[in-house]
This record gives sequence, C-alpha cells and structure tokens, in this order.
Amino acid sequence: MDQKLLELLVCPVTKGKLLYDRNKQELISKQARLAFPIRDGIPCMLVSEARVLDPDEYDTQAGSEIS
Repeated sequence: MDQKLLELLVCPVTKGKLLYDRNKQELISKQARLAFPIRDGIPCMLVSEARVLDPDEYDTQAGSEIS
C-alpha cells in the first residue's frame, strides 16, 4: 500500500483519520466503527463494502495512524 495514498484517504462517513491494519489488509475508522477492505492494493472506500467492527475489535484494534 502506497504511503502517500494512505495519507490522503479519510473515512467517507466521518472524514476522520484511518488506521492501517497490515495483517487484515483493512483501513479502520474507529469513529465509524468500520473496516474498509484493501483488495489487490486498492482501498475500497464504499460503506456498502465495509465490515462493521465488533466491540472487542474496536477496543483493541492495532494499526498505525494515518493522517
């Protein structure tokens, strides 16, 4: 995943920062409690494609903050 692209992306729901989960290949919005998939290196930022985070995932989600 290109670092420059990650720096430009924001959550489509909250317009807030995203966390990159390298292991799951997802961009996480803690505010929206959604995980957006990255497929073949391309982030899919559609809410309809996002996965809703479970409460235990939300509290312990690891990743590096993207500004």
